[in-house]
Amino acid sequence: MMGLPLSFAEPLLLLGLVALPALWWLLRVMPPRPRRVSFPPTRLLFEIAPKEETPSRTPWWLTALRLLAAALVIFAAAGPIWNPPGGATGSSVPLVIVLDDGWSAAASWDARLKAADELIASAESARRGVALVALSEPNRDPTLMPAGTARVALRQIAPKPYAVERVDTLPTLERFLKSTGEAEIAWLTDGVDTGRGPDFTAGLAKAIGDRTLTIFEGAASPHALAAAENAAAKMTVKVLRAGAGGSEAGTVRALDGKGAPIGEARFAFAAQDSDTEAGFELPVELRNDIARLEIAGERSAGAVQLLDKRWRRRAIGIVSGASSDTAQPLLASTFYLTRALAPFADVRTGERGAPQQAIAQFLDQKLPMIVLADVGALAPEIRDRINTWIEAGGVLVRFAGPHLAQADDDLVPVKLRRGGRSLGGSLTWEKPQHLAAFAAGGPFAGLAVPADVTVNRQVLAEPDAVLATKSWASLVDGTPLVTGDHRGKGLVALFHVSADMRWSDLPMSGSFVEMLRRIVDLSGYTAAPGAGVATELNVASAAPLRTLDGFGAFGPPPSTAKPMPADFRDRATLDHPPGFYGPADGPLAVNALAAADRIAALDTSGLRARRAGYGTAEPSDLRGVLLSAALALFLIDAVIVALLGGSLAAIFRRRRAASAALLLAAALAALTLSPVPSQAQTNTRPTAQGAKPAPKPADVAPGNDDFAIKAVSQTRLAYVVTGNADVDSIVKAGMAGLTLFLAQRTALEAGEPVGIDPSRDELAFFPLIYWPVIAGSPKPPQDAINRIDAYMKQGGTVLFDTRDALEAPPGPNGESQTPGMLTLRTILSSLDIPELEPVPREHVLTKTFYLLRDFPGRFNSGQTWVETLPRDEDDDAASRPARGGDGVSPIIITSNDLAGAWAMRSDGQPMLPLSPGEPRQREFAFRAGVNIVMYTLTGNYKADQVHAPALIERLGQ
Repeated sequence: MMGLPLSFAEPLLLLGLVALPALWWLLRVMPPRPRRVSFPPTRLLFEIAPKEETPSRTPWWLTALRLLAAALVIFAAAGPIWNPPGGATGSSVPLVIVLDDGWSAAASWDARLKAADELIASAESARRGVALVALSEPNRDPTLMPAGTARVALRQIAPKPYAVERVDTLPTLERFLKSTGEAEIAWLTDGVDTGRGPDFTAGLAKAIGDRTLTIFEGAASPHALAAAENAAAKMTVKVLRAGAGGSEAGTVRALDGKGAPIGEARFAFAAQDSDTEAGFELPVELRNDIARLEIAGERSAGAVQLLDKRWRRRAIGIVSGASSDTAQPLLASTFYLTRALAPFADVRTGERGAPQQAIAQFLDQKLPMIVLADVGALAPEIRDRINTWIEAGGVLVRFAGPHLAQADDDLVPVKLRRGGRSLGGSLTWEKPQHLAAFAAGGPFAGLAVPADVTVNRQVLAEPDAVLATKSWASLVDGTPLVTGDHRGKGLVALFHVSADMRWSDLPMSGSFVEMLRRIVDLSGYTAAPGAGVATELNVASAAPLRTLDGFGAFGPPPSTAKPMPADFRDRATLDHPPGFYGPADGPLAVNALAAADRIAALDTSGLRARRAGYGTAEPSDLRGVLLSAALALFLIDAVIVALLGGSLAAIFRRRRAASAALLLAAALAALTLSPVPSQAQTNTRPTAQGAKPAPKPADVAPGNDDFAIKAVSQTRLAYVVTGNADVDSIVKAGMAGLTLFLAQRTALEAGEPVGIDPSRDELAFFPLIYWPVIAGSPKPPQDAINRIDAYMKQGGTVLFDTRDALEAPPGPNGESQTPGMLTLRTILSSLDIPELEPVPREHVLTKTFYLLRDFPGRFNSGQTWVETLPRDEDDDAASRPARGGDGVSPIIITSNDLAGAWAMRSDGQPMLPLSPGEPRQREFAFRAGVNIVMYTLTGNYKADQVHAPALIERLGQ
């Protein structure tokens, strides 16, 4: 009625309003004139002014009040109803209710059911047949049924947890309308276009023809979630809505597999936004536990995003065995690996400490994947832990390098030849090799082979019968580049090149990133699986475990749910409703929307239809309200008439004083009883006398402080205390003699040497540690080995001296068979040492301060060994005066007893004789010590300085 939600049960009774003018005239009629009687004493009253007068006519405002009361009675008699049921046209033809029942209808499902129920009630009063057409059931033919049966059938319809294809229902609807003839159609739409909306509206207009169509719209716009991504810093998810609808905000909740809350994230829509983003800034461990994201207050399957292991961000530990990673981090293997893995994994690097300590830390953290870059020898207990971890499902990826090439390790998928293979040098016949096609059965199948990647060095595998089956990538000459092997539930993979640019340019290519991504995919922990999927998911199909209903609640799978392929990545359908599929310990998630899906508002402007809205309030009968209002007006009229007639004036006069007294008493009582604001007193509780103050943190042990202050106050050399008094006294005297010689011949004024215990003392304070090896001594504890390993990885140098060059048996390898050297091998068996070589003639160590050809001590027959440096194979190599690496060799080995040659008595005389006692042998022993100390302090600087003449000569050209 006039745009208001108001109707009348008996609208004809409103004709009574026409009688209101006649009633106005009757109420304004003059009363009969009074009869006049002569009474002489009346003249005495003429001069008295009357205090009250009775009007001769009814006031207009009182007449209007009476007319309003009469109008209310007429309106009440007509049966007014506020918010009446709408949608029905009052026709007698059958009613066809077309119902949207996809996931987008769930948010306003109650309003849709109510509107349909009102339509059925209207049809029932008119004795019309009703047909229900659910758009999610294109194969079910609709039939006309009585209104009562239709009401029961309506209660059996529920929203589906997937997007319905409205177009598929058009043929069924068209056949039904042709067989029915005249009909009235009511479409209860959700207003969301999930796909092919224009096709459906065009087909619906054609199917209806000239029949009456009523479109119910205006329900609350649904929201949806899609494209969840577990990025490096946070987990994000897209929040969608059907078109722009003004500013809006809400909350997305994150739950684990048991439904326990993990976190919440706010989202906000700007006025013109149809999608926005919510982010969870949580630790990766908590983000990996998220199994369900849902919009708070939204009940639909589209407002739920289920997550499985593919959305878990894999935590990967990287351990490097190369000491150059600390010296030049931008050229280090950890740099290339971190950049390659960071887009799809949470990377953790063992920044400090020995590789074995970092590996043990990652194993304690139960990381699912560990990458070892050029890590060689490992302690037996660490190898056992790694093997157990792999058997339980861990993934170990190793990269070759100088350390691994010299190690004898079983934590590789194939047996390796000792040493490496160099390609493309002047001393080799072979050229750098390109990559061959990837193995069809390996995880890299389908990747494009990079044509610009070459390999100039690799570790070779021993040929055997199963080498081909374990080769995932090979070079064009058939030698393996990447090998892999399954062990228990886990996997071991080996790149036969280094993870940096020393051996190949593979780390600079995009194929390197994709290859690592495929290996990570083997564990099924990434959001975008590649061709190689998880081993536990390599099954033909996955049966439904539990699914979502249209309202987003979990329940048992429906009878229509079917097993899905293991590589299913699409949105939910009738055969595959949203939910979890597969085994309970590693299910796959299917969601109502795919990652790329978006929703939009449904455009129905092209349909010739009557528009109706979903009622949000119950119909209200206004007769009681109007009659009560009319009665109240009549009571008011009676009171006014009494006042005008003066019958109440006397009563008010008598009680005026009493009323004033009562008002005064009430005011006084209000002032008396009003609450007085109280002032709280803050009592400061005194501190109890004699109470002990809070305990302070424990101080560092005084001995540790004294040791650290002594070590850092001045550059000092250190030596390992062996426990043998004779050896320790000679070594101490020798290190003191070298320190004195350094002060006399160089600018270095070092402090007094310090004896250390590697298992207890901090080693980072000293640039050089001299370790005298005693034949037959027990192996140091593993903690001391780990501390020495970490010291060498962080730039320190350890000088091992077996002091037994004279005891070497005759033969080419006699020096390596001495008792002291065998003891040293025991010590080094648990250390990740690089490949070693005798100090070459062009090594910077021979020219650091003095020009030397060898490094004698008490003996001059032993060799001095250092880390092998990459050789320059170009034509200019022979003319260079020295060869230096990016860092200082972390280990130096000799058997010439350097400290014995340096040891001096208090009177300045040598403590020990020399052998063979050549002239100036002790002088050259001191010079060797000076070169070693200067090399450890200024290795890179000196390497550049010895090239200065060659650089100057080139600049002169």
